[in-house]
Amino acid sequence: MSDELSPEVFDAVCRQADQAARAQERLAQANTEAKNELLLAIADALDEHAADIEAANALDMLESKENGMDAGKLDRLLFDVPRVATLPDPVGEIVRGYNLPNGLRLTQTRVPMGVIGMIYEARPNVTVDVSSLCLKSGNAALLRGGHAAERTNAATLGVIAPVLEAHGFESTLVQSVDQYGRAGATAMMEARGHIDVLVPRGGAGLIQAVVRNSKVPVIETGAGNVHIYIDKSGDLAKAIPIIINAKTQRVGVCNAAEKLLVHKDVAAEFLPQIAAALAEANVVLQTDTTSYDIISGAAIEGLDLNHATEEDWDTEYLALKMGIKVVPDLDTAIDHINTHSTGHTESIIAEDYAAIEEFTKRIDSAVVVVNASTRFTDGGVFGFGAELGISTQKMHARGPMGLREMTTTKWIGYGTGQVRA
Repeated sequence: MSDELSPEVFDAVCRQADQAARAQERLAQANTEAKNELLLAIADALDEHAADIEAANALDMLESKENGMDAGKLDRLLFDVPRVATLPDPVGEIVRGYNLPNGLRLTQTRVPMGVIGMIYEARPNVTVDVSSLCLKSGNAALLRGGHAAERTNAATLGVIAPVLEAHGFESTLVQSVDQYGRAGATAMMEARGHIDVLVPRGGAGLIQAVVRNSKVPVIETGAGNVHIYIDKSGDLAKAIPIIINAKTQRVGVCNAAEKLLVHKDVAAEFLPQIAAALAEANVVLQTDTTSYDIISGAAIEGLDLNHATEEDWDTEYLALKMGIKVVPDLDTAIDHINTHSTGHTESIIAEDYAAIEEFTKRIDSAVVVVNASTRFTDGGVFGFGAELGISTQKMHARGPMGLREMTTTKWIGYGTGQVRA
């Protein structure tokens, strides 16, 4: 992300953003029916050209494997096609409205943001997700998808562009800066006044590089150092499949569980059970001293057991690896999570209502789950159709970001000649 930025690349990216802004002005005036027809046509075109996109994706996957990309990132390269055409259109929605004593009528109305920039890595599904969400919410999209999925992204955008033009919109509504490499991403971060908001999606390194260096306003999306806490009141039989699902269903996603905290009163009974289940799933365990002593005393076949370091508690593994720690009480579990979490998703396994209420009130993360897998933190699962990302910040949007989160508001005042005294 620190590649030297030439004036030529910066100017070229700003021109692309300005073209997108001009094209977006027309899209912002389009009605819901026109946008839905456009999205359905794009979905049909993507289906029609799925074999071409899959072939490009296969080449990206092959190259990434040859270059030693880890399993978590390879998982993100798998291609999928969402449809958001049937979702409610947020543009024009009245958030609130009222009359002032002098008769001036005020309404706060949802409007598109403008040009949304996305910087992401090894996630070709984001190309389709963001394109469709931006178009439905009246926004233009400027994308930097990363080298690992460059062929897939190019093939996808090559399908979308002619459909835009066929429906009377400019193809500059959805563009990529992949041709400029990392310098393109740097230019996007510098393009304040040309790009309205920038959203990074990827690992912690990418996200923090964008947050630290961008002059464009950033919505920070989540690296996911995600925790599950087993309370002393927890149903241990229920906990095992929840943990296995949260850790192993997909390892390369930000809502996969990375850390397991276990109350000391149930640790001796529960840890050998969950360690055996995780070992069967080929999960490497990074454990504190208490957990290590308990687990090592059990004869578990195929167990890969290690002592955790302090660095482990802050690490998003995105791999078949999990940190385990025994805690003396609920307060310690909450303090540990709030200290080491990235603010994404946390889960408690408990039957005690008071413990559940304390956990859900005090945990400072975008999503808190009770007696369920952390894998449910997802825009599609939440009913958003697709998502721009999972916001872990507190301004504008928090948690999964769908169409509504891709709008801002403006106030409109309707008067009959009022003047301020």
